Amino acid sequence: MKKAVLAIGGNALIKEGQRGTIEEQFEVAKETCMHITEMIKDDWNIALTHGNGPQIGHILRRVELSSPEVYPLPLDVCGAESQGLIGYILQQTLNRCMITCACPPKKIVTVLTQVIVDENDPGFQNPSKPIGSRYDKGTARRLIKQEKWEMKEDARGTWRRVVASPEPLEIVEIDIIKKLVEEGIITICVGGGGIPISRDKETGLLRGVDHAVIDKDLASGLLAQKTDADLFLIATNVEKVALNFGKPNQRWLDSMTVDEAEKYLKEGHFLPGSMAPKISAAIRYLIAGGKKTVITSVEKIGEALKGKTGTIITV
Repeated sequence: MKKAVLAIGGNALIKEGQRGTIEEQFEVAKETCMHITEMIKDDWNIALTHGNGPQIGHILRRVELSSPEVYPLPLDVCGAESQGLIGYILQQTLNRCMITCACPPKKIVTVLTQVIVDENDPGFQNPSKPIGSRYDKGTARRLIKQEKWEMKEDARGTWRRVVASPEPLEIVEIDIIKKLVEEGIITICVGGGGIPISRDKETGLLRGVDHAVIDKDLASGLLAQKTDADLFLIATNVEKVALNFGKPNQRWLDSMTVDEAEKYLKEGHFLPGSMAPKISAAIRYLIAGGKKTVITSVEKIGEALKGKTGTIITV
């Protein structure tokens, strides 16, 4: 039995320049799922994780536009809503692709996933993760006062809400997910990094944490650790990892060790919010006993599985 955690990014459902309509998301998901069938054909048992940034933005915008006619939604509930939405799209589309590609039939399920965070995490002291719509300075000032939001100006000169991105500590549904994967059921889980949850130390009660989102790659790496995955595959928008990305001396990497990955990360080769969390997730997974991480584009999943492309990271 071969177990893999496959983490796909936001571009796997909504392409740049699209409105992100449901029809568009189904169409883009079809392209993505056709490549995922390469793993299914190769008899991998898969836990599939996904980003949810664009979907969260749309949900928040609908809440904003409909206020005060309907009740508001806290951010953790928006995360739960996005998990159901994306899970449905992926379940439907994967099923169709398996039939089209004559894959061995496999069951698919979406697990609404909660992830424990520490409410004293340093990330809460310096919110940095942008979410939702862009605003002009005047509107941003109004929202800061009215909604008590933290907001920051971005490189475009517009303003966005920022929230904390705390460390993922524990996946609440891990035992269920592990059992499903071991039984060969394609398990869509830890969507958007999981719904941030805190646990009361005295009572053990769980409650949602608003004003926070968890990094999808770090949570996926934790999932790969806890499911004893043989492969942690991160599908992004580039075929390989590069040093000096976008510069004249850019160099693509076919492979690197954990030590090399740590060195490159410290040297600042990987941008925060982009490749850096992917490399960090890979390092954590491998140090914890993982076997292999592969980073490549969605379109190159099949070739990467055969060792023909992608960046391979090992101990």
